Amino acid sequence: MNSKMVLNYCPNFYKIVNYDIDQDDNITNKLINIYQDYIFNIDLANIEETKLVKEIDNALARYIDDYEFRKNLKESILKVKIKKGCANILKIIVESIVSIFNNYEEYTTRNVYIARWI
Repeated sequence: MNSKMVLNYCPNFYKIVNYDIDQDDNITNKLINIYQDYIFNIDLANIEETKLVKEIDNALARYIDDYEFRKNLKESILKVKIKKGCANILKIIVESIVSIFNNYEEYTTRNVYIARWI
């Protein structure tokens, strides 16, 4: 029952888990596994966790659709540092993915310009 409730927060779930991954693309495979592990182990009563589920869903949907973001996330996720003794590593990784996504969104929208035709 909890799984069906979680999917209400993840409109891109099937798009993400059914993504055709290249055989040698370990990072994408790991990201999708992290996504599934995280969303199915949250407390639906916790507003912060449900918000994070929506954000990771949007981020990975963008990852699938946007080649530039995919390239950016693959490079950036390898640089994420996790402190020893961290209680919830999965949550830290998910927050890092969302943070990278938010930075990417801010960066790409800032560089949009309208060409002027003469």
